[in-house]
This record gives sequence, C-alpha cells and structure tokens, in this order.
Amino acid sequence: MSGLTILAFLAVTAAGVSSSETSDCSYLSLLTHLNLIQTNSSMSIMRPVKNWTTTTLVYLDMVLYGILEVDEMSQTVTTHIQTQMKWRNEFLRWNSSNFCEIKTLTVPRKMLWVPDVAIQEDTSDTGSIQNSPLLTLTNDGLVIANGRQRLTTTCQFNLYLFPFDTQRCRITFSSMNYDAESMKLSTFNSEATLSLVSEQIMITQGEWQLLNMTIIYFSFDIQNVSQSRLIYTVFIMRKPMLYVINLIVPLLYFLILDLASFFIRGEKLSFKVTVLLSISVLLLILQDMLPSTEDKLPLMASFCVSVFTLVGLSILETMLMDFLLGLDDYCGNKAQNAVNSQEVEIQLEGNSHKDPSAAEERGQVGPVMKPSEGELLMLILEEVKVARQETGRQVKDDRKPGRYARLAQIIDSVYFFLYFLTIATYLMYMNVEWLGSYLSNNKE
Repeated sequence: MSGLTILAFLAVTAAGVSSSETSDCSYLSLLTHLNLIQTNSSMSIMRPVKNWTTTTLVYLDMVLYGILEVDEMSQTVTTHIQTQMKWRNEFLRWNSSNFCEIKTLTVPRKMLWVPDVAIQEDTSDTGSIQNSPLLTLTNDGLVIANGRQRLTTTCQFNLYLFPFDTQRCRITFSSMNYDAESMKLSTFNSEATLSLVSEQIMITQGEWQLLNMTIIYFSFDIQNVSQSRLIYTVFIMRKPMLYVINLIVPLLYFLILDLASFFIRGEKLSFKVTVLLSISVLLLILQDMLPSTEDKLPLMASFCVSVFTLVGLSILETMLMDFLLGLDDYCGNKAQNAVNSQEVEIQLEGNSHKDPSAAEERGQVGPVMKPSEGELLMLILEEVKVARQETGRQVKDDRKPGRYARLAQIIDSVYFFLYFLTIATYLMYMNVEWLGSYLSNNKE
C-alpha cells in the first residue's frame, strides 16, 4: 500500500515538473504563439475576421477634455478630445492559463489592422492628432486603441439669443472605405456616462459650459452603398456675465440717460449726440463678435439698432423742439414790434395836430384851421387810433407768444410717452426670451 502511494506521488511530481517546463511566462512566447515576432503584413492590411461576411463592430468612445475656443465669425469650435476604439481580432486569441495568466499585451500600432475612422467636420491639421503608438490586446481578441486630438470642427451657430445662447455642435465619425456591412460603429459606454466623465475631467471651458452630449448611430445609403455613422452632439452654453457687463449694462445706462434728457431745460442736442456716438461704439464692438453670415438678426443686435434708431429720432425731435421754440420767440417779438410802432405813429400824429404852432416853428406852413375843424379832426384821429389798437390787438392774439411753445411741449410729451412705451415693451420681450432660454438650459 505504501508502495502505491509512493508511485502516485512520483507521478504527480513528474507531471508538475513537465508542465512547468512546457509553460513559458515570457511575452516572447506569447508573441511567438500569436505569430507576431516576424513582420506579418496580412495582419495590418486585412480586416481581422475569419469569414469576410462577418461585420466588424467598432466601439468608439469620446470624452471632452476642454473647450479651447469658439469662433463665431468663422463658425468653428476648437476642443481637446480623447477617443478610444475597441474591436475584435479573431486571429489574436489565447488561453491565459497556458501563459502564466497573461491577459493583456501591447504591440506596435503599425503591426495590426486599425479602423479608418475619420471626423467629417474636422478642419484641423494632421499635426494636432496624437494617436498612441501602441495597441492593447486582451486574451479574448479585443484590441484597444487610444488617441488624443486638438480638434477644430465646423458648427452652425444660432446666435439669435446671444449672449444667452446655447449651441449644438456635431462630431460625426465614419469610415472612409468600409461600408456598413463590413464595419459598424457604436459606443461601448452610454451617453450619460460619457457626459458625466467629460464634465468631471474637463480641464478648461473658458466662457462656455458643457451641458451634455447625445449619441446617435445609424446607417444610410449613398449611391446604393450603406455607410455606418456615429454622431456625437455636444451641447454648450455661453457664460453671459462678461457680455452683460460690457454690452447690456452700458446700453441700458445710455438709454436711461437719453430718457432723462427729456427733463433737461437747456442745451439737449449736444448731450443726445454724445449718447448716440457712445451707442455707435457699442455697435462696432458687437460687429466684431457676430458673424455677417447670420440669416436671422440676433436679438442683441436688433436691440442695439432699435436703441440707436430711437436715440436718432430723439435728436430729430430735439431739433424740432428748438425750431418751434425759436419760431415762437420770433413771432412774439415781431408782433410786439408791430404794435409798438403803430402806437408810436398814432402818438406822433396826435401831437402834430394838437400843437400847430410847433409845426410853424419847424418851418411847416399850413392853413389855419378853425377851432371847430380842429376838434373834428381830433375826433377822427381818436377813432383811427382806437381802430388801429383793435387791429393790433387782433394781430397780437394771432401771434401770441407761447403758442408754438405749447405745441412743442405737446409733441415732447407724446414722443416721451411713445419712447418709454416702446422701450418697456422691447425690454419685456427680451427679458422673456433671454431668461426663458437661460433657465431652461440650467434645468437641463
């Protein structure tokens, strides 16, 4: 019995020694087993499937590291992204128990086939792409490729609610050569996970804030060829505080000053012209921010144009006021001078007929009137004087000072009411549009 036990022990020991001699724990033996020691061009040029009808499923996850620049004029967005692609290679599988539990292996990128995935909206140069020179293999044939890129993509901006706007930019991944039957694109993680990771690892955002990302993958036909596409839609929201301080607050300040100028009793024209020039400077600043290709005029631009127009009309109204007040002064002085001249003429004529001896002393020789005729002439002169005074009074009433001044005051009051009503209505509309958009974005 003891002999059998000894024989069994020797057999087990011999088996363990033989297995330890046959197993190899080096990466070299694994590379030799996978036929990756020598250059094998077929592994890098062909799609890694044993049956050509098998579709290669490529998982592509993208996360944002930073929003570097948003150029409204050129309609481009510059971001810093990291991508990770995963796919199956049916020729590179091994049993980890045969190689001392080796489950991962790194090989040069050029040795294996890599999906030719490109971004359609990409306008950046090739120097901004930093692909990892190595690929990671797992024992079940999964290949992992990582890469980083400073990506500049085109984006169709909607600046109607500027500076409380939210932009939606697409990043479309697709194969340049393979159709949907050969290669299909998808994601390994969900869009909620990728959005959360992007928000947590975001290094820089500038004046923009990442809201979320949505993912769409689909196939469509182009000239009877089906292609697979993976679309990342990135939602970003502008931080408006800088524009509120530099544009909106000064514009409202100038608007309040122009409204307050209606209560100035003095030189208002130069003050309003100064306000108009200040608003024109803000318009020049706004022109450098907004693109000229925008189909729909932004709400901020229309507000600036409206304020500029109202201030311009206010200047014209001030000029009309000055004209009416000057006309009122001119008509009043003319009527007063006419009445005074008539009274002086009547007084001189009365004096000349009351004192005929004075006329003779000045060398004027006339017939000597009888007392009855003199009294009759005095009565006639008195009646003429009364008639002229009545006529002058009527002329004075027709050209009474203050008539045009009252008209100017009425015009000024009506224009101020319309001015204030227009501004209040427009501000309420902008408040509803801007705050509604800003609050809805914050809820998201």
